[in-house]
Amino acid sequence: MIHRKILAVMIPALLSSGYVNSAEIYNKDGNKVDLYGTINLKHQSSKNTDDDGDKSHIRIGFRGETQISDLLSGYGQLEYSVQDNMSEKESNSGSQPHVGFAGFKFSDYGTLDYGRNYGVGHDPLAWTNALPMGRNDSAQANNGMIGRSNDLVTYRNSNLFGLIDGFDFALQYQGKNNTDKTTKDIKTENGRGFGSSMSYTTPMGIGVSAAYTTANRTENQKSAYLGSGHDTAETWAAAIKYDANNIYLATMYGETHNNAYIKNQVETKTVEGVVNKEQKFEAVAQYQFDFGLRPSLSYIQSIGKQITHFNHKELYKYIDVGTYYKFNTNLLTYIDYKINLLEKNHFTSNANISTDNTIGLGLIYKF
Repeated sequence: MIHRKILAVMIPALLSSGYVNSAEIYNKDGNKVDLYGTINLKHQSSKNTDDDGDKSHIRIGFRGETQISDLLSGYGQLEYSVQDNMSEKESNSGSQPHVGFAGFKFSDYGTLDYGRNYGVGHDPLAWTNALPMGRNDSAQANNGMIGRSNDLVTYRNSNLFGLIDGFDFALQYQGKNNTDKTTKDIKTENGRGFGSSMSYTTPMGIGVSAAYTTANRTENQKSAYLGSGHDTAETWAAAIKYDANNIYLATMYGETHNNAYIKNQVETKTVEGVVNKEQKFEAVAQYQFDFGLRPSLSYIQSIGKQITHFNHKELYKYIDVGTYYKFNTNLLTYIDYKINLLEKNHFTSNANISTDNTIGLGLIYKF
């Protein structure tokens, strides 16, 4: 594959470049371009085949900025994700754009951009998305405005126009993303939607965050068997954290209405749709030792309620125990053990919900 040949040349050069976090590749006349990336070599072991084996991936990105005037600048970012666990003869279906957007920064008045980006509903969820294996059950991509998604217009303001340090807010609009009639995919479709988020972090490291999103559902989504008929999909979440003195504590509670995708079997027919109401709770505790070790303990749970035909069911529930070890600013390793608390039954089997434990080992290089 072409991208494999390019990476075969790029990666050794990047590893020997000595840059930390990003490499400046152009800076002239007010125009700057940085190159950054992450190489995550990861292997998992589980009885569940979807969670077993090589899960390595590479992310390469560019960040650019151009100065237009003293108060106005333009910027853009493109990040590409490449699955590194396929042979050269396999297809490149595991490779895809991660984010890609461009916009303007208006001094203390905020930023405005358009493209594929993170939804504002992801803001409080990110505080508990700190597990070593990088699981992100509560914010799947292409699912409205709670993960990475397309057609997003985003306004963000940091420090409330320069008046209150630590107070940030965001407003977002998403255009309609609908597949054609012959290849419908209700999991990734959405109608027009709006969202907002806010957060405040004190100098002592205590922070609070909240977000709300609402979007019209497409005709394909409204006609699906599970959760049929509802016109809108809504999500909200709130989080609190403490991040100081080498201690990181965070917890999040959120709900989705007609937004969490699900597939199962009714009698002999496979059906799909959404959970009418989802309640999710996450908590994480970590401590950073001075010599590089960072133990992590998390509890993650999601409950689906008022599911058509199934009523109330647990969608995922587990304890995650792991640790990072940071060699330096570029290189770290980790081990992670997911203790699955779900019991295997007819619902979990047909919904392809894993009930098995998973252990993983990884090595990450960042530049």
